[in-house]
Formats: sequence, C-alpha cells, structure tokens
Amino acid sequence: MKYQKEIRKRRTFAIISHPDAGKTTLTEKLLLFGGAIQVAGAVKSNKIKKFATSDFMEIERQRGISVATSVMTFMYQDIFINLLDTPGHKDFAEDTYRTLTAVDSVILVIDSVNGVEAQTKRLMQVCRMRATPVIVFINKMDRDGKNRFDLLEEIEKELAIQLHPMTWPINSGKEFKGVYNLHDKNLRLFAANTKGVEEELISVENSGDKILTEKLGEKDAATLKEDIELVDTVHGELNNKEYLAANVAPVFFGSAINNFGVKEMLDTFIRIAPTPSNRETSVREINVHEEKFSGFVFKIHANLDPKHRDRIAFMRVCSGKFERNKYYHHVRLDKDIRFSNPYSFMAREKSMLEDAFPGDVVGLFDTGNFKIGDTLTEGESFFFTGIPTFSPEIFKEVVNKDPMKTKQLEKGLLQLTDEGVAQLFTQHGGNKKIIGCVGELQFEVIQYRLLHEYGASVQFNSLPFYKACWISSKDANKLNEFIRFKPGHVGVDKDGYLVYLANSEWFLNTERNNNPDIEFNFTNEVHKNSK
Repeated sequence: MKYQKEIRKRRTFAIISHPDAGKTTLTEKLLLFGGAIQVAGAVKSNKIKKFATSDFMEIERQRGISVATSVMTFMYQDIFINLLDTPGHKDFAEDTYRTLTAVDSVILVIDSVNGVEAQTKRLMQVCRMRATPVIVFINKMDRDGKNRFDLLEEIEKELAIQLHPMTWPINSGKEFKGVYNLHDKNLRLFAANTKGVEEELISVENSGDKILTEKLGEKDAATLKEDIELVDTVHGELNNKEYLAANVAPVFFGSAINNFGVKEMLDTFIRIAPTPSNRETSVREINVHEEKFSGFVFKIHANLDPKHRDRIAFMRVCSGKFERNKYYHHVRLDKDIRFSNPYSFMAREKSMLEDAFPGDVVGLFDTGNFKIGDTLTEGESFFFTGIPTFSPEIFKEVVNKDPMKTKQLEKGLLQLTDEGVAQLFTQHGGNKKIIGCVGELQFEVIQYRLLHEYGASVQFNSLPFYKACWISSKDANKLNEFIRFKPGHVGVDKDGYLVYLANSEWFLNTERNNNPDIEFNFTNEVHKNSK
C-alpha cells in the first residue's frame, strides 16, 4: 500500500460519443475548469479559427473532426485527472476500443436532439464487455430535442443500462431555463453564451419552495415539482456500488458549448468515479497496490510534432511507480530500456515528468521498440490481456506513385500502421502491400499523412475482400497445403502471422467447414504476438 495516497488521487477516464454529439467541446470545458487552458477552441465548423485543443493533427483541423485519441492531464480540486478524448467517427472506432482498455471509467455524451445513434450502441457494447462504469451527459439541451422522459426511456432501452438522473432539465430549446440538482438540491439558471462558471447556485429547500416559482414562473415550477417527485420516487439516492459495477449510469443534462451543466457532472465525477484498479495479465492478476512497476502501451502516434518526426508510445501505468531514467524490462523484446524523456500531455503540448503512478498515462519517446500491447515491468514476464487487433472490413492495394520515394513510403506505412488505425498485409510469396481498415475515411487520413509527413504519394486500388482472418494450425502440413491452394488469398501481417483474405462470408464459411484442422480468428490479441 506504499502508493495508496497517490492512487486515491487518480481518475483516468475517456469521453466517448457518436460524431457531432459535442464530445470534444465537453473535453475543452473540463480543461477550462481544471485551469489547463484559458480559451476553448470552437469546433462548430470547418471555418474555425481557434482549433480544439485536443485535435492536434492537421487533417483534424481541416475536417473539423477528431480522428485520433488525445491524452490530457490536469488537476481539479486536488484530484489528478487523466482524460482521453477519443474519435467519434465510426471509421476510427478501433482507436477508441483500444483506448477503453486503458481507462477506469467513461463519460458518454448523447445529443438530446438525435438521441441514441449507431456508434453510441457500439461504444456502449465495448464498455459492457469490460464492465466499465459510465456517466451519461445529455448535451445540447438549449436546442429543440426529444422529451426528457422519452429520451431517458430510449437510452435505457437501446443501451440496455439503468439510468439514474442526477440533474433535471427545465424545458429545452429556446425555452431551456436551467437544471435542478437532485442530489445537492439547488437550481442553476441557464444563460446562453456565458462561461457558466461563476453563475450563482440557488439553494432550494424542497420541490415546493417559493423560490422556484419566483425564478421559473408558476407553470415551469409546477412541472419541475411533478418531475422531481416522480424521479425521486422511481430512483431515490444513487447506489454507488451499482454505478461502479457498471449496472447504473448517473445522468446529467446540459449544454457543453455554453459550459452549462458541466461543473455539476465534474464535481460528481471526482466524488464517485473509480480509482485505478487491478488488471488481468497472461500470468496473474496485477494488484494496483503492488510496489513493483508495470504498465502497457495502448497507443502509438508518429509525428506528434511534424517538425521533429517524433514517435510517442502512450503507456498506462498499472502498478508501482514509474521513474525517469530507471531501467524497465520490455517483455516482448526481453531487454531492459531506460527513458530519459518521459512526458505527460496536454494534447499537443508535452511536459517532462519525473515519476508517474497507477492510472497515469505516460508518453515514451519511441525509436521503433514498441507495438500496441507491449508490457513494461521491473523484471517479471507477463502481458496485459484484452487488447485486441480487429479484423478489417475494407481492403485496398497500395500503389506507389513516386518510385523515388519507395523508402519513405515503406517507413510511413510501417509507422502509421503501428498506430493501430489500419493494418498492413503483404501478399504471401509476393510484394503486394495491402492496407486493411474498418472505414473509408481511414484511407483518406493515411494518404494525407503519407504525403505530408513522409513525402510519399500513393493511390489506393480497391480489392474484393470481405474480411481478414488470422489462421493457424497444429498440423503444419495442413496449413501449408491450404496456403498452396489459396496463394492469392493468403497474406502475412507485419509480425509475420498468416492471414486468410476471404472474398465473402460464404467463401469464409466454406473454407472453415472444409478445413476443420485450421483455426480462423477475427481478432488477434496483442499478447499472442510475443515471439
């Protein structure tokens, strides 16, 4: 229990949502409260002049969307907060899924106008798989949206989770007047285009308090009174154990762009959100209070600073104390490495750190030693489990438009696919390079970054593949025979593992039935990649 005090001070979480629900805007408001930034970037359109703090890639600034997870660290009321802002776009879901392995809880942003959307469901499924505690922030209450009760019912039904309102809205759209805090029994009135930080809280003794009529008018005060009584009867006090077990999600209403309703959520978050917890490995469970250091790499980003062509591996500390200039054991490579320049992050801004504790995210300068899922320890050999590599669904051949830049292209392909946004395959017995992605937008990002960061110009030619499956067999002869008969449909990934590229679901099922001695896997957990 040597580092118990430091562990108690840590909260590590991700903000997730469907695109355009206001996730990045909410991130910036949280940073404002933490004093990490003084002016939030507007992310309303592509005409923005002040870019979002968490969107640091040039293409993100041009498109007005987030395509990579950003890591931000700040203090709030003596709590050390590690905030990970994830991509909302479905084409970059893999980055989000892997980021969720590095956090202890999640804030899910839902647009009050559109309600639950397709990507929201997928993200929630990943949270449920890992039993990750969730807080829901219903955004854009200043716009005409769905009825508050209908919206809660929709969220509970579509996301299969029980909700527990912590604040309650007074109207919505042009009639939106504010929120009532059900836990602290106070009222915060809404005023558009204000900071929302210094606004006065109005204490309310009970739902029949005259001050509600005075501030809201008779009609709205009466409606609020009915709503409060109904919500209190149904939900009562929040059961914190049920929240930590991911069975109940506290709900807050607000408007992130106006910084309204955000402070209530942040104050509750630091009070109830989980501190760093134990982690499973390939050998045993790692107790968060163990004195010996351990951590794993969940993200790699090349060219964080385009001027210096740097490459940063983002590592989550799981136990013990990480110290600068101390040697740690790289399990996969079976060698000891020392880090003289570890960083903490404020999106693009880096600052040197001397030490870090469980829950912290550390940026490690990487010369090519790391892959996603790599584990660092103080000598013990194990891998943290549950960090998957997903099967791509769109495949394109890489065509080099400038043969003079072949070396730059190869370097760019290796470094960008190391980040995990796409996968690189080489046709078995040949040199054809194939990129596999989950979504079309990823190809646009790769093409853009290859040109602007590596000077390599490429075009992508579509290939008729449906899915990639990692194949293996205890019978080497059977595997070799399969490869011999399917040369155009077998490739190897960057780590030399065999992959079957199926033309359709029917072809895939046929091959599985015809080859019972061969295993076909849609994911390849990173710890299996150890040599």
